[in-house]
Amino acid sequence: MFKRDGRMPQAAGSDPSGPKLSAFDQTNARLRAAMDELPEGIVLLDPEGRYIHWNKSYADIYRRSADLFEVGTKMVDTLRIGIARGDYPEAIGREEEWLADRMKRLATAGERHEQQLSDGRWIMIEERRMADGCTIGIRVDISEMKAREASFRLLFESNPVPMFVYDRETLKLLAANETARSHYGYSAARIATMSYPDIAGPHAARKNLELHAADQSGAGKHLRADGTIIDVATFSRAFVHEGRPAVIVSAIDTTERNRSEAQIAFLARHDPLTNLPNRTFFRERLEHLCADLALHPEGFDLMLVDLDGFKEINDTLGHAMGDYLLQNVASRLQELAPMAGLVARLGGDEFAIVNPRHAKSESAALLGHKIVTLLQEPYVIDGQQIRVGASLGIARAPTDGESPDVLMRRADLALYESKAQGSGKLTFFVPELDAALQARRQLEADLRDAIGNGELQVNYQPIVDLKTGQPRVMEALLRWNHPVRGNVPPSTFIPFAEEVGLICEIGAYVLQQACTDAMSWPADVAVAVNLSPVQFRRANVLAIVMSALASTGLPAARLEVEITEALLMDRSDQTLATLHALRRLGVGISMDDFGTGYSSLSYLRSFPFTKIKIDRSFVQSISTNPESQAIVQAIVGLGQSLGMAVTAEGIETADDLSYLQGTGCPQGQGYFFARPAPAAALDLGDHELPNDGRFAA
Repeated sequence: MFKRDGRMPQAAGSDPSGPKLSAFDQTNARLRAAMDELPEGIVLLDPEGRYIHWNKSYADIYRRSADLFEVGTKMVDTLRIGIARGDYPEAIGREEEWLADRMKRLATAGERHEQQLSDGRWIMIEERRMADGCTIGIRVDISEMKAREASFRLLFESNPVPMFVYDRETLKLLAANETARSHYGYSAARIATMSYPDIAGPHAARKNLELHAADQSGAGKHLRADGTIIDVATFSRAFVHEGRPAVIVSAIDTTERNRSEAQIAFLARHDPLTNLPNRTFFRERLEHLCADLALHPEGFDLMLVDLDGFKEINDTLGHAMGDYLLQNVASRLQELAPMAGLVARLGGDEFAIVNPRHAKSESAALLGHKIVTLLQEPYVIDGQQIRVGASLGIARAPTDGESPDVLMRRADLALYESKAQGSGKLTFFVPELDAALQARRQLEADLRDAIGNGELQVNYQPIVDLKTGQPRVMEALLRWNHPVRGNVPPSTFIPFAEEVGLICEIGAYVLQQACTDAMSWPADVAVAVNLSPVQFRRANVLAIVMSALASTGLPAARLEVEITEALLMDRSDQTLATLHALRRLGVGISMDDFGTGYSSLSYLRSFPFTKIKIDRSFVQSISTNPESQAIVQAIVGLGQSLGMAVTAEGIETADDLSYLQGTGCPQGQGYFFARPAPAAALDLGDHELPNDGRFAA
């Protein structure tokens, strides 16, 4: 947020004891501070003539109108109000004509002109149009010069702008005011021995000599006594000095201003953190290369590079460390940059490389493997060793496209495929990737339609008491019957729904439907609903559960939520708080697929589980596999010691059932009892279970 005077507020990073500013904010702060130190009034307008920034001198020059300056306000609007106030006496009686002329000068930007203010001051205005369409304007108060023209000597000696007078014929310097002598470092005695070309060069002096009949202005370079070359804006006028034809030159040092302009132009096209070309610059270069494909049919390779594991670096070590890492990555990429190629940072941890094809260029595959290898080498930053990987996607011009949009999209598809394959992969675009993208888009559209038109159906599979055969819980399982595709497996559409952000809407629907259906079951039968880790990250799970219970009237004790270790790996405070809040409501918490993770036992101590579900991979081989038998027995014993219910998944045979009964496992689930079915087809009666003792523990 800018202040009314166009300056940024004091940043916390300016206090050595406070938090550090980002590289981008530091650059901005230095640039704006430098502009505020300039004695000339500086204003920066966007392509539509709106205020972006102005320095203190500019606000002081227009102090009667300074209250109108706001970032985003158009200059024409402030001028119109100023005219109405009487701030511009030259406009009185011809307001619209004066305003139109002023706007025309702004649009053509380049012609210097003067402006009178209501307090009698005169302002010299110079405006320049920058490459990005913005306008930078300079204001110099020339009131003294105008007011004291009748007394040249007084004006000349007291002028704050360096001024020189030289003989029109001999080019010998006749005078230099005190400002010029001080700023340029020449003594009065030295000036008396010099010619104007000694300061401005013979070409500039000759040009002024030849055009002395008209007032001239221009830009050039001057030489100071210490050998420093400075940028200057010069204003020359032919006149008679002590009876001799002469030229007077005013020279404004624009070195700092030009440096600021150059820095502004650089920042508009470069990334402030790495100094690499930014997305805008890269896009321009890509357009140029595509336009030249007719002249250079050998083409080029577009390579997109994305870091693997960068988010974890930012999250664990902080953004400052992440910034240092990005700078190191940029340096390594520049080491490998091909001749006449280009490396750019597109944003975040994504970079782009153009590899022009010519006789001495490397193949894209070779260069890509070098990039992957180099970026995977460890980085040592502040004494810490950091490792990240890199994934690459490559599109080839003109084979894969002849326009920037097509090439970027196809390189991005290849990059997406690389990341899907794992860290450190390199993928070239092939048409099949485009076809796969279209298929994904169609699947997403179909799934969105399925949510609203009843294609998604909640089925239920019983979890039974292994002693009595009585159904204890009905697990809700979602099925999708597509009108064209037929039955789409949950293993296909559930992960996809998580990926595209539809799982929260689908999950809320399943929870609501399951609670509704459970209200028609016997009071001692509960319902279990699977919750996705994405729901915990993107939705208010506690509020959704409470809403479903309240709207259906289902007691909380008749609802179980099943979660997997993928959620537990997050181990965030928010996740833990949500699970504990659900448990306080009376909702059961079941850990699904227990035994398949690496740290499951530690999770049992910190999460409020009421049930453990033994993964089907151990159950399906239990009658013949001693290792599976040992694992199942251990889990059943663990559940008993912790006071948690245990359910064995995947029971398909009488032998599986018999062995589990022998271990004392209290509950079971699988095709042996029933396949998932709609609520209307459920059989919730008791079932007699075999128990011949063949596998008694």
